[in-house]
Amino acid sequence: MIHVHTRARRAGAALAAVLTWSALLAGCTSHGVPHGIDDVLGDKPPAPEDAVRVTPDDGSKAVRADQPLRIRASDGKLESVKVVRSQDAQDTPVPGHLSTDGSTWRPDTERLALAAEYTVDAVAVDDDGRRSARHTTFTTYVPDERFIGYVTPENRSTVGTGMIVSVEFNREIERRAAVQRAIMVTAQPPVDIRPHWFGPGRLDFRPKEYWKPGTRVTISLRLRDVRGAKGVYGLQYKTVAFTVGRSQTSLVDAAAHTMKVRRDGRLMATVPITSGAPKTPTYNGKMVVTEMLEVTRMNSRTVGFGGEYDIPDVPHALRLTDSGTFLHGNYWAPGAPGHTNVSHGCVGLRDVKGGSSDTPAGWFFDRSLIGDVVEVVHSNDKKVAPDNGLGGWNMGWKEWTAGTAVKAKTAATAEARTAKH
Repeated sequence: MIHVHTRARRAGAALAAVLTWSALLAGCTSHGVPHGIDDVLGDKPPAPEDAVRVTPDDGSKAVRADQPLRIRASDGKLESVKVVRSQDAQDTPVPGHLSTDGSTWRPDTERLALAAEYTVDAVAVDDDGRRSARHTTFTTYVPDERFIGYVTPENRSTVGTGMIVSVEFNREIERRAAVQRAIMVTAQPPVDIRPHWFGPGRLDFRPKEYWKPGTRVTISLRLRDVRGAKGVYGLQYKTVAFTVGRSQTSLVDAAAHTMKVRRDGRLMATVPITSGAPKTPTYNGKMVVTEMLEVTRMNSRTVGFGGEYDIPDVPHALRLTDSGTFLHGNYWAPGAPGHTNVSHGCVGLRDVKGGSSDTPAGWFFDRSLIGDVVEVVHSNDKKVAPDNGLGGWNMGWKEWTAGTAVKAKTAATAEARTAKH
């Protein structure tokens, strides 16, 4: 559709030029006899064909993103310049500025967009007052491979105060600094937010402490045409926003078989629980709810065990780790919560088959949000890995901030620039 539209536009421009020139000749006649061409142009010879020079050349294809776009008047000044970028079925004016002497125009943004067609229309006037127009087009390089980032949490969601912003990429990122600079996470009211890379495929962001309730967080992905690896360029230009809801944290004591639930710092309830059995203990540490399921199937083979269990209707399940740790309702061991640890690593709350809001599991599920923090203590297992789910709260601030790909000086400059806006 772009090319058809462009041809139609150019055909219209050519027709307009013919009609204008015909009208000019018709206006230069006397009793049907045309004057000579010198009567039209006067004593001035025509401007040279290269009076307006455009780089890249007219008709150029596969132009690199870093190749400069320049428009120059070889003699005199540029009178008008119009540059349009056609991309994704949309025409967008390209802003730019003239040099002090008016002889050169350049875009405000030096890098060209990839997979785009540029149209240039420029008029120059020389010292003798002669005008010369130039119309050129060129197309930029179309990458064979693209990468995108999948953002957690969902756009327009309301989350708990422990939510960590996580961007997972569909391809490994080699140029991490360039990609990191293209992702901005800001908050209102403002708070210091820092990035941390977990390998070449994941970039997380969080503040030093949990978010304050009511905070509005915005994630700006400006990845389009950013080179993430050799021959691989970003595709997205999008914004995701979420709101932080009330504060709720829960502390699971595996030894005491209890979970204390606090809302805005106030103890709401102490709930009896069962956690991992001695041979399959529950991870210690802070875990963030990333998924909430009214009912789900749990099969031991999907998490690295044998055929120990296959429960098709586990009620009120809240995912805590990518590896399969859940906090969920338990109806098959009704005597365990509050007394003994019998699970394969999950945290179980008393429930009934089919689930019920009147049980501890149903009560907790109805009062939870994705982004709430559940911390486990006094379990006979190691601390959960910070990249297992949204476990980044288990890292100290110094360790977290060391995971940036942008040097401190550059990061400070970026923060100062953000603060001005």
